[in-house]
Order: sequence, then C-alpha cells, then structure tokens
Amino acid sequence: MLTATALIHLAGGSFAYLRVELGELAGFIVAGNIIMDSLVGRAAVARSWTSYFATLLNHSPDDFRIHTNLLSGFNLLDPIAVAVLLFAALIAITSTRLTSYLNWIASAVNTLVILFIIIAGFANANPSNLTPFFPYGVKGAFRAAAIVYFAYGGFDAIATMAEETKNPSRDIPLGLLGSMSAITILYCLMALALVLMQNYKTLDVNAAYSLAFESIGWKWAKYLVALGALKGITTVLMVGAVKQARYMTHMARTHIIPPWFGLVNEKTGTPIHATAFMAVGTAFIAFFSSLDVLSGLLSISMLLMLTLMSVALLVRRHYLRGKTSKNHVFLLTILVLAIISSSVGTSAYWGLSSGWIGYCIGVTVWLLATAGLAFFVPQCREPKVWGVPMVPWVPSLSIFINLFLMGSLDYQSFVRFGICTVVMMAYYLFFGLHASYDAAHGMGDT
Repeated sequence: MLTATALIHLAGGSFAYLRVELGELAGFIVAGNIIMDSLVGRAAVARSWTSYFATLLNHSPDDFRIHTNLLSGFNLLDPIAVAVLLFAALIAITSTRLTSYLNWIASAVNTLVILFIIIAGFANANPSNLTPFFPYGVKGAFRAAAIVYFAYGGFDAIATMAEETKNPSRDIPLGLLGSMSAITILYCLMALALVLMQNYKTLDVNAAYSLAFESIGWKWAKYLVALGALKGITTVLMVGAVKQARYMTHMARTHIIPPWFGLVNEKTGTPIHATAFMAVGTAFIAFFSSLDVLSGLLSISMLLMLTLMSVALLVRRHYLRGKTSKNHVFLLTILVLAIISSSVGTSAYWGLSSGWIGYCIGVTVWLLATAGLAFFVPQCREPKVWGVPMVPWVPSLSIFINLFLMGSLDYQSFVRFGICTVVMMAYYLFFGLHASYDAAHGMGDT
C-alpha cells in the first residue's frame, strides 16, 4: 500500500498499483475486493451504530431491529442502519470539504472518549478476568487475528486521496505509517481495558464498551461511550463514502465499470453517481446481514488484497521489461508460485491436521523459495522515495502470514467469498474486459 502511493499518484490506490504491476485482471480482482471491503465494512459499522444507539436509550442492542424467521445471520433486519448510511452518503455527496470538517470535529471527540475508556478501564481492572489467558488456545488466537484484520482496511482510504495531496510520495506513506502505528497501540490498549473490566464470557459483541461500563456500575459512562461511539461511527461512514467513490471514479476511468460512475458533479465537486450507487448497495447489505456474517467475509477479502500487493512488490523489484532475462523471468515465476503454494499448503494443514510434518515441509519450501529469489533473481529496481526493506523476505513473509491467517477462518465465510468472487469474475469476463479493451484502443468512449 505504501509503495503504491509513493510511486503511483492516482486515486485508485491499490487498484492502480496492481493494474500497473500485475495487469488488468489482478487490478480488477483487488479493486473488486476493495469495493466489497467497503460495502461490507460500512454495513458492519452501520449495524454497530444501531446497537450503540439502542444502548444509549437503555435498550438491548437488538431491540431496534426487526426480528424475522429468515436464515440465521440474516434474520435481524436493520432499517436504522439503512437510514444512517443514506444520511452519510448525502453528506459525502454535498461536499468533501464538509465531510473533512465534520471528520476533524468527530476525531477530537473520539480521541477524548478513547482515552477515557483506556484510563477508566484500567482503573476498574480485575486481573482475574485474564485467566485463562488463552481460553480458545492458539487456534482461537489466530482466528481472532484473522477476523480483526478487516479493521485495517480503512487505511487504504488514505491512498485513494493521492490526487488531492500536495506531496503524495512523502506525505501519504508518513500518514499511513503514523496512523497505523498509533491506532494499533490504541486498539490493543482498548481491547485490554475491555477484558479487564468485564469477563470475556459475558461481553456483548454488538455494543461491548457501553455494556462493559454498565456491568461495573458506571451507568453514566455507558451513555458517554455510546455517544462517542455514535459520533465516531458516523464519521467512519462519511469517510467511507468518500473512499468508495474515489475507487469507483478511478475504475470508471479505465472503463472496467461504466464511465458514468466517474462523472463529477460541477456544483458539488463530488462523484454523485458512484457515491449514490455504493450507498444503496451498502444499505442493502446492512439491512439483512449480521456482524458475524460480515466480519469473516471482510477478513478474507482484506487478506487476499494484501497478499496480491505483496506479490506485486516482488514482481516490481525483480522484473523489468527489456532488462530481466527469460531465465530470470521463468525462475521468478516458479519461485513466487512456490511461495504462494507453500503458504496455502501450510494454512490448509493448520486447519485440517494437528501434526507437525506438514509445517516442516511447508515452511522449508517457503524458506528455500524466498532464498532462491534473494540469491538467484537479481533486483531490477531500487525505490526512489520510499521502499520496503529486506526484499524479498518481508513481502514473502507477508504472503505467508496473510494466507496462513486466512486458513483460520470458518468454512461459511469462504463459501460466501466464493459466491462474491464468481459474480465479480462473471461481470469482468462479460463486460469489464471488453469495455476496458475498447477504451485502451480508443473506442471505449465514443
């Protein structure tokens, strides 16, 4: 992600980088997954808005949802989430500047609420809540890590603002590194404060922090936290609407999706069509789908996107048209495939077996393939402004970790992800591929 924005100053972020480095198909795959991340992620956040709103009014998190006899995971209909999403989209359509101002105000409030949660949580800590420390074992810890991965998907929103930044090669990588580091620390502190206040067995995933304060007798704090959460969630939804529109605008420029989505309204200066379309799609998902359904799907999509970014980095450093020999191209292809295959194999073994032989084989193949890249395939490029260190080891390790974590997720999430992927690929084969080909040859916008 950092390399993408440092080198390619376009609104497409990861999509633009993957399209340049691995070709249009890879770009479309990551773009489809990023859009799916945005749709599913904002839907999950919108449903959390309903939960915290209910606790603010002294109701249970699901009280304001419509209970039906539909399939489990889709049986709690959420009209409030739909209304909030449409309101956030309306603000994003009206003015990007207004969204920015509201974001600054909400960020200040959220910072104070987060600090209050951390300080108050540790002040009311009950160390016995940390026993047992690994209640679900190592596999449970990895599965939780895989699910929580989707929380980092929002950082790609910074990359989509490359065209609106004075010095994107310097400012965006610094912004990403700084924000990711700070938020990772705060995330860990808030999670620790939560489980110290309330035993993990009694946590309510829909509005955990509000109800945790209620459980320790700080009912007034429950309202403060719920109000802060509502402000923060609303901001996330508005920024997410801007991010989605930026991605669709860049995709529309390539004609992978209809150019109509890339049109910017002269009066508001915002891509109204893209924003409205994504808002309707997100609202539909939020109306039906519960958080547990959305989180697994979102994590798989995010992990796949990060894997592709790491592969693209290996290709960029080790391949240059006209300079890399055919033997090195062949070796690069074989070794990258070996890295991916060994990572997938280790991940599958983790989910299906309790032995150790598979890990020895998988990790050994991964080490040999990565070492082969390091010693036998010369690098053809050096980073000009900002670069990932220790290539190919760092991107190869990223591929291994992402695919390994992916194997910790549940079967149903993979089924849902597979269905979404089939739909995206069908669209690309029957429409996107031909439209972008025509555009590339000067016929796409006649």
